[in-house]
Amino acid sequence: MVLTALATTVLISLAAQGVGSAAQGSSNPTTSQASTSATGSVTQNRYPQFGDNNSDVVRLQQAMIVRGFTLKGGVDGEFSARTRATLRNLQKAVGLRATGVVDERTARFLGLITVARLTPETLPKAGDTGDAVWAVQQALINNGVEVKGGADAHFGLATTVALATYQSRNKLPVTKTLTHATAFSLGLVDTAPAPVAVAAPVTRSVVAQPVAVAAPATAAPAVASSATQLSVNGLPSRGQSGDAVRLVQQTLINNGIEVKGGADGVFGLATAIALGNFQASRGLHTSQMLDFPTAQALGLIPSLESLGIPTIQVFPVQGRCSFTNTWQESRGTRLHEGVDIIAPKGNLIYAVVDGTITRVYNNASMTGNGVRLTQADGTYFFYAHLDTIAPNIAVGTTVKAGQILGTNGATGNTGTAHLHFEVHPRGGAPIDPTPIVAAVNACHITDARPQP
Repeated sequence: MVLTALATTVLISLAAQGVGSAAQGSSNPTTSQASTSATGSVTQNRYPQFGDNNSDVVRLQQAMIVRGFTLKGGVDGEFSARTRATLRNLQKAVGLRATGVVDERTARFLGLITVARLTPETLPKAGDTGDAVWAVQQALINNGVEVKGGADAHFGLATTVALATYQSRNKLPVTKTLTHATAFSLGLVDTAPAPVAVAAPVTRSVVAQPVAVAAPATAAPAVASSATQLSVNGLPSRGQSGDAVRLVQQTLINNGIEVKGGADGVFGLATAIALGNFQASRGLHTSQMLDFPTAQALGLIPSLESLGIPTIQVFPVQGRCSFTNTWQESRGTRLHEGVDIIAPKGNLIYAVVDGTITRVYNNASMTGNGVRLTQADGTYFFYAHLDTIAPNIAVGTTVKAGQILGTNGATGNTGTAHLHFEVHPRGGAPIDPTPIVAAVNACHITDARPQP
C-alpha cells in the first residue's frame, strides 16, 4: 500500500492535534466502543469488523482513501483482507497500534465515531455541558475540525472557535454558535432549516437605489428589498399575482430595472421583460422567468449553503430537458424521494461533484441501470433509469464533476426516458433535490460538456 503526500499531511496534523496520545484518548467521556446519547444514556457503538459487508465498511474504506491510502479494488463495502491490510498501514503510519482492527482511537482518527441525533429545539449553546455538547464536539472532530482539549462535553471557547472554523470552511454564516443550518450540515439533526417565508409588504419608502420611474397612483406600497425573501420552493411564475410577485417587481426596480406599470403584483409581460433585462445585465440565461439563479442574484432567496443544504457543481443531464418539483408526490404505495429530469434517451448523464462511485446498479427491478456517487463526507447522489453506464464507471472509480457517467434512459420501473436523481446529505435520508438542481439548471445547454 502507498502512503501519499496527503496521508503525510494528515500525519502531521494528527501530531498537532494529539490524536493517539493519552490526552486525546481521555477526552472522550464515554467508554471504549460506545457513544453518548443526547438524553444521557450510553449506547454501544459497533465499529466495522473483519468479514462485515455493509455501509459502515463503505464509510471506513472511503475514510481511508480520502486520507491518501491506496485500497486495491476500491470501495466495495467488504471488510476483506485487503481492507484490513490498508487499515494496518494507516494505523502504523499515524502512530496507532497496527492491529487491522477498528478500535476507538482509529475510529476517532477516521471520523467514524457515531454521535447521537439532536433536535433543532434543544441545540446546546455556550456555557452548556453534557452529552449534547459532547455530540457537537465529536461531530466537529469527525469533520476534521480540531476542538482544543478534545470532546470534553463543555461548551467553552474551544468549541466556539471550532464552530466558527467549520462554518467558514463550509460557507455557512459564521455565527460561532450551533445554528440549525450548522447542526444539519454536521449531521446532528435530520431536517434542514425551513426556508424563509414571504412576509407581507411593508408600507414605507424604498431607500435602496431609487430610480426615476414613478409608479402609477394605484401601485402597491413600495417594499424595501432587504425586508423579505422568498421560499426556495415558492418562486412565482408568469400568470400569478400577489405579494411574492410584488416583491420580485420591487426588487427589480431597486436594482435599476424598469418594470412597466410598476410593482403591481401581477406577473405579466412587463415583469417577464424586466426579468430578461436583469438576466442579460448579469450574464444569466435570459429565460424571462424567475429561475433559481436569478432569484439568488436578486437576493430574493437564501443561499443553499446558509441553509446547510448540499450544493452541486454540475447539472446532471445534458439539455434539452425539463423538471418540476415532484418531491413527496404519491407513486403508488411510495412517496417520490427525488426529482425527475425529463430528457431524450441517449442524452449524457454527468457527475454533479467530485467523488467516488460507491454502487452500480445493473438492470435492477426498480432502478434499472444506475449509480451512487459519494463525497468524502458521506453525502451521496443516486442516479436511476440510465440507458447505459459508461464503460469506465465501476465501484471505486473516482470521478470529477462533469465527467460522463452514462446516458439517459428508461430502464427499471418507468416508461418514460428520464433521470431520477436523489440527494442524501451525509449518507442519511433524502432531501428535496429540486432547489439543488435548480441552482445550476442547464436544461437549455445542448452541447456536450468538455470532459475533465
